[in-house]
Amino acid sequence: MMSSNNTNELARLNRTKTWEWVVLALMLASPLLFAERAMMINEIAITALFAISLDLILGYSGVVSLGHAAFFGWGVYAAGIFSKLVYPDPIVGLLFVVATSLILGLICSLTILRGSDLTRLMVTLGVSLIGLELANQLRDLTGGADGLQGVVMAPIFGIFEFDLSAKVASIYSVLICVLVLVLVRRLVRSPFGFGLIAIRDNSLRARAVGLNVSRRLMVIYAISASLAGLSGALLAQTTGFASLDVFSFDRSADVMLMLVIGGVGWLYGGVLGAVVFKLIQSQLSSITPQYWMFWIGLFLVILVLTGRDRIKEWVAGITA
Repeated sequence: MMSSNNTNELARLNRTKTWEWVVLALMLASPLLFAERAMMINEIAITALFAISLDLILGYSGVVSLGHAAFFGWGVYAAGIFSKLVYPDPIVGLLFVVATSLILGLICSLTILRGSDLTRLMVTLGVSLIGLELANQLRDLTGGADGLQGVVMAPIFGIFEFDLSAKVASIYSVLICVLVLVLVRRLVRSPFGFGLIAIRDNSLRARAVGLNVSRRLMVIYAISASLAGLSGALLAQTTGFASLDVFSFDRSADVMLMLVIGGVGWLYGGVLGAVVFKLIQSQLSSITPQYWMFWIGLFLVILVLTGRDRIKEWVAGITA
């Protein structure tokens, strides 16, 4: 049993800080405050959720992945096909995608239990490439290179219809993102989450004190996959389209860059990184459409060389 001191410490860590309430309130208010940028807000919310899912395995578990787009892509196509062939209700579709992504993540978690970081990089990338080729070959179901088209969603709760202005879509995606953020925050601040951090810092020592490393990695990998699938489902539901690029290496690399920008190992880093990355991408692509990635790369080099330690200190200070 946990001692009273440990219980009190756990309660203190789980207490939501003032700045967190401010961040959550700003996230919830953003679709109303910036209604004219509803499409951008919808995209940021989906991308932030995807980044949070990757941070669970990278920042809290120490599992490096370059193929997380496999689960994102699965969520996109699963939600689109489920809507077209089974039932168009968005909430039911989300539940279906989360459940199937969880199972898929549990199966794929067997591939990351052995080997070094380099091995995991290659294996996870391979899984994503397999997903890409399957989506390309199953043309009758996925549309192949032409993409999955004609995805029409029913109104949310039978009332709120998705419109071309993306106002409903942005509110929908932001609400899901905030709900997931609150739930996942509680998970990483639980004994299970602290066990993951112990595994990340020293897996041999974690085994020595009795933690079942393999089981915890499998569970968190499955949860991470379900959240990545959830973010993909939101993209399909709010845009009504799915294409092969959702499985691409660029998708996994971009979300990795977002975590570098926002900070790895604290959930709000995924949100911050998504906001900064998408805003920079939007501005630079309008100024220099051919070379915007060059400027993002330069920004990342400067960030890593000059501000990495300061960012770590800042993150450690506000999360303590």
